[in-house]
Amino acid sequence: MNNDNALHTVEAQIRQQVAAYCAADNVPGFVAGVHHAGERVVVAHGVANTATGAPMREDTGFLYGSVTKVMTTTLVLRQVERGALDLDAPVVRYLPEFALSVPGAAERILVRHLIAHTNGIDADLYFPDARGHGALKSYVEGLAAGHGVLFEPGEQLSYSNGGMIIAGRLLEAVTGLAFPDLLARDVYAPVGMTGSGTSADQAILRSTAVGHFLDPGTMAARPTGMFTLPDTWGPAGGTPIGTVADLLAFGRTHLDGGVSPTGTRVLSAESTALMRQVAFDMASPNVPPIGLGWVLYPFGDTTVLAMSGASPGGVSLLCVVPEHDLVFAAFGNTPGAILLQDQLLCWLLRERLGIEIPALVTGSESEVDLSPYVGTYRSDQLRIDVSVVDGQLEERMTYEPADASQERIFTEFAGGKTSAPPQRYVPVRPGLFAPAGYPLETFDGYLRLLLVSYHDLRDGRARFRNGGGRLTRRVSG
Repeated sequence: MNNDNALHTVEAQIRQQVAAYCAADNVPGFVAGVHHAGERVVVAHGVANTATGAPMREDTGFLYGSVTKVMTTTLVLRQVERGALDLDAPVVRYLPEFALSVPGAAERILVRHLIAHTNGIDADLYFPDARGHGALKSYVEGLAAGHGVLFEPGEQLSYSNGGMIIAGRLLEAVTGLAFPDLLARDVYAPVGMTGSGTSADQAILRSTAVGHFLDPGTMAARPTGMFTLPDTWGPAGGTPIGTVADLLAFGRTHLDGGVSPTGTRVLSAESTALMRQVAFDMASPNVPPIGLGWVLYPFGDTTVLAMSGASPGGVSLLCVVPEHDLVFAAFGNTPGAILLQDQLLCWLLRERLGIEIPALVTGSESEVDLSPYVGTYRSDQLRIDVSVVDGQLEERMTYEPADASQERIFTEFAGGKTSAPPQRYVPVRPGLFAPAGYPLETFDGYLRLLLVSYHDLRDGRARFRNGGGRLTRRVSG
């Protein structure tokens, strides 16, 4: 892949896989890019918006989603290097107004906990609809009214939108700049992300893709009614928009020890190395170890730094493989495009880099006692009821909105759904379950997140359920 012939082969293979998948699974448009050993390819396919027929181009922008969290973490580390923040200081040192509904809980959360997803804040689906430069201040003010904690800081790992949003407000407090302006000044500009913006107002001036959801009756892709999330979700990925080329440039910055493709040092080598170090490991196949900002996916002996980003009707992915000088970025404009992204990532690792990807889970156990996992689990506005049906676990997931505003935003983000059909799970081993009907090799790559695990057994009952990296806590049963 470090010569023209190899680069041409990669482009042709990706184009073939993308075309076949999009046709079979009704994905209107897809764009992907690979940087390897000084060479780059970008492949675009289909349409960016079925309502207009606008083509998906190599320079088409899209909502970054949670890939933004790595950028937010980069901004935090920049301020640590400048002495404006201390990772091991309490957040309230810089944000005295930060409070939660549990007395004293906020005071125990350190800056480090925010960007390592170990803060325990129970606000993962909290969507206050504030706009403008005061949005993050409004978000923090709203936490005290009804948001507690799932666990003590540092005790567990749970993917945290709230932690990243508070980190964004923390950055505003110590720099005096609104988060969008800081992102543009300290990430976009030095990295050379010339196709990136921080709002829909900027995106409308250029080629931009929108998300789509499949119509349940016809399976035709229909455009989302929501392009970005509220401004309160900016640091977690709700509003930043850009291109695959820009994501490749950002990934290369982390690949090259903090030096961007423009030659500008964005982070120190020490800070980029710190982001790759394991901050917490749940030692469960479905929950990869976490660094600072990055999720550290083990593929055998190779570690892939990764972050995916769900947006209303779309999904992005950024992966960096430091050991092999490779960056992979992609966006598809239906949620199901994550399957194609996983397929392409595994193909690159196996076929282009020669990495052997071992089976993550093998076999299943039929004699596992299911009773420790039965019960009701909750987190912010989410209820999961777990029962035993025909010798398998069955989960029923229901969104329970706190108010009409929360319901409107969530349902638009999720394509109109507030509950999911019951899902059956088969035991892989005690405490680890796979969705029924999937071959186990499905979970060898990024889709290991589809596995479900249960943790912290006390008195014969699991205390937590982990699905997709997020914890819910047992409340009954």
